[in-house]
Amino acid sequence: MLVSESPDAAPVPRRRFEWIRAATDRVPTRWFAGLATAAFLAATAAFGGLATAAPPELAQLEPGDAHVTDQRSLTVKRAVLIDELPGSGVFPEEGQRVLALVVDVENTWDEPQGSFGKESIGDSFTIEGVDAEADSSVARLDDATTSPELQPGVPAELVYTWAVDADDYAEGDELTVTLQELSLYTGSFVMNGQWWTDPVPDATVTLEIEDVGAGAEPEEAGDDG
Repeated sequence: MLVSESPDAAPVPRRRFEWIRAATDRVPTRWFAGLATAAFLAATAAFGGLATAAPPELAQLEPGDAHVTDQRSLTVKRAVLIDELPGSGVFPEEGQRVLALVVDVENTWDEPQGSFGKESIGDSFTIEGVDAEADSSVARLDDATTSPELQPGVPAELVYTWAVDADDYAEGDELTVTLQELSLYTGSFVMNGQWWTDPVPDATVTLEIEDVGAGAEPEEAGDDG
């Protein structure tokens, strides 16, 4: 026998969950995004965390290869260890020698650029193992002008020098030079002008150090007979 529902039975309270709906309507949407992100990170952590992309390998250049950017063209040629190098701008103390890097440089920008110091062409490479606080300088090889300004499109042969401890380097040691690419920054509001900054490693050059002792020996007199 079927029993019909009593007409006096209480109706299902359809408004039972309306307060929940009203409350969620007031929750900012970004909260839900944050909760979803947290849940994703928690799940990811359970499976070993987020995979990080390996940085791209740096190009391996040979001594004499040009590394060209929008800022400059730089060719690493030689690495020399010498007792002292007059005219270079570096004065080694007792127990020190001079590490010299000979390079060809051309300013490929359309404005003059410095060769030494922060945000200059000298900031576009680093040498592994050299103390950043070491006494250092740069000079032209043709006339010994220190810290020369490089004009656009005019190549120059430069020697960058550092005072290093005498036992830091020896004949035949490998020296790794990291060549970096800088970005051109244009200032506005408080800071005006343009400058090259934010160096990013792009290539390396590895070369052997030549130990030339005290330097070039003077020519012997009387060779002409």
